[in-house]
Amino acid sequence: MKSTFVLLTILLAAAAFAQDHPTVTAQSNTVYVEADGKFESTPDTALIQFSISVQDDTSQAAFQHASKNVEQVRQVLRDNTIEPKAASIGFLSVQPVIDWKNAKQKVIGYRVTTNVTLKLKDFSKVGPITQQLADANVSETQTLSYTLENIDEAKNKAVEDAYRRAHNSAETIAHASGRTLGDLSYASVDTFENPRIVAPMMAHRMSAMATAAPPAPTEEFTPQTVNVTAHVNALFNLK
Repeated sequence: MKSTFVLLTILLAAAAFAQDHPTVTAQSNTVYVEADGKFESTPDTALIQFSISVQDDTSQAAFQHASKNVEQVRQVLRDNTIEPKAASIGFLSVQPVIDWKNAKQKVIGYRVTTNVTLKLKDFSKVGPITQQLADANVSETQTLSYTLENIDEAKNKAVEDAYRRAHNSAETIAHASGRTLGDLSYASVDTFENPRIVAPMMAHRMSAMATAAPPAPTEEFTPQTVNVTAHVNALFNLK
């Protein structure tokens, strides 16, 4: 909790609020409180993200090269009993590659790029898939993060925790001042998500790590959690 204010018969001047506080009209017979809450849970979704980027002499050749790489991605998924539709892919964008060192700024080729995102529920498939994608040489980098599928529900639980703390603090202040806590008059909420992210790695390095890692590397350890926090500002009436 950052601070607690009791407003009885004297109006609180706006200058008393810190700059990062929301604007709240000071009222008599109210109590204003702030509180932080959180919700922690082991992740249930692994998110693999990577880009496909190829360059060739002509736009048609580059497009065909990119299409071939995309098909390799589909095959990696099928080999791991995952339907290709489980992955989402962006549009293939085509851009000319220009030789800026040449005074005429000559086009020397074309680059086709797209992004691929794959959500996995079975974490045991993360290692094999990242390795096979690296072996297929379809992307230079891969980013792996762990999150919650229903992140909105987690945020709601963090808000509930923050509000419970705010209400308890307001009730304590009311009791200490000989008053009774009334209804909620105003509230504002902010939520923050901290997913577990594995830093981007070169594809061939990730492949080597996946090959060298022993079975079940996290066995007997406490798994890391996804943390969702919430901040509540609340204004209650006093009876």
